[in-house]
Amino acid sequence: MAHPINRVARRAWRANDFSDGDRSIPEETAIAFTYNGTSYAVMMATPQDLEDFACGFSLTEGIVSSLDEIEELDIVESEIGIELRMWLAEPQSAAFGDRRRRLAGPTGCGLCGIESLSEACRPPPIVPDGQLFTPRDIMRAIDSIGPSQTLNRETRAVHGAAFWEPSCGLVAMREDVGRHNALDKIGGALARDHVVGRGGMILLTSRVSVEMVQKAAFIGVPVVVAISAPTALAVRTAEAASITLVAIARGDGFEIFTHPRRIAKERVAHVA
Repeated sequence: MAHPINRVARRAWRANDFSDGDRSIPEETAIAFTYNGTSYAVMMATPQDLEDFACGFSLTEGIVSSLDEIEELDIVESEIGIELRMWLAEPQSAAFGDRRRRLAGPTGCGLCGIESLSEACRPPPIVPDGQLFTPRDIMRAIDSIGPSQTLNRETRAVHGAAFWEPSCGLVAMREDVGRHNALDKIGGALARDHVVGRGGMILLTSRVSVEMVQKAAFIGVPVVVAISAPTALAVRTAEAASITLVAIARGDGFEIFTHPRRIAKERVAHVA
């Protein structure tokens, strides 16, 4: 497997002089998703945690509803990229075949496997209430991101997505050159480890777009916390999905945009 970090030569200008040296930068590789021998999407991504990527992408894109529907996963490397070959069980296999037949011809919006604006703005699943959090929980969670971003600490060029729980802190962190890819990898990691998303929150180091909220809804996590701002459509989608969207979360505080009921000043009993 290709290493996620490469070192390249560079000439730097600092303190009124040039200096030669090298710098760590992230790899970017073409990752192809195929189902039952049919190509579905190609993403530019960091070549690590690819099992998580395959599983999370399949779940958040609605190709499968459970990992049990993926019968086989093979990771095949070539000179031009990496192919994630998946074989689906019935009846999902037949449903995927019908979907591909409907997608014949040029796509209209440029999103993976999407041919219409209505599919791009698909209604998200409604996320049920889960764990309640305090402001201190959110600040603790945000403080845990930096030390866990090993790739970004070396390259300063990748996004991070993480899952955090009050009882054990940071459960998992995934990084990628693509923010959507990092979130897919977290979704796959949680599903593969049978972690229930209702008990924690998703942390994002990027801005929050509508696709990020849609993916979080499919993962089933009721609280999303980001260090950057959301788009207006992301806020409307979080409202519709019953997701508590917290953004602009920095060292001095945060802002709640939707469903603030899950953030309380004092610790309260778990709500199932």
